Amino acid sequence: MRSLPPKQADIFDETVARMKSLGVYREEYDGQIEIYAQLCEQYVLLTERFEESGYEVEIDTLTGGRKKAPIVATLEGLRKDILAYSDRLCLNPKSFESVGVEPPKRDALAEALKELGA
Repeated sequence: MRSLPPKQADIFDETVARMKSLGVYREEYDGQIEIYAQLCEQYVLLTERFEESGYEVEIDTLTGGRKKAPIVATLEGLRKDILAYSDRLCLNPKSFESVGVEPPKRDALAEALKELGA
């Protein structure tokens, strides 16, 4: 994995941890996880910008009409892309169930030792 900006790296690491806990992580998926992290970061940044605009859904056109604000269309596209990647990475219940992978069983002794710092 190449060096990602801090927010993307955090999203990448969280995604890998979630996938490992579900038993679906493979190192070969890192490229797709990186794209997913980029999409998620863009979505967060644009959502903040949309909030700052007062949730302006429509803008005036040069002809005097109104149309959907470009940021709304971009957010809609990002939502679709994020959903598609989350499906491919088995990060939602429907896609996870379709691959039929059982999450790794928890080892109670290992968890207890971990909590004790052993």
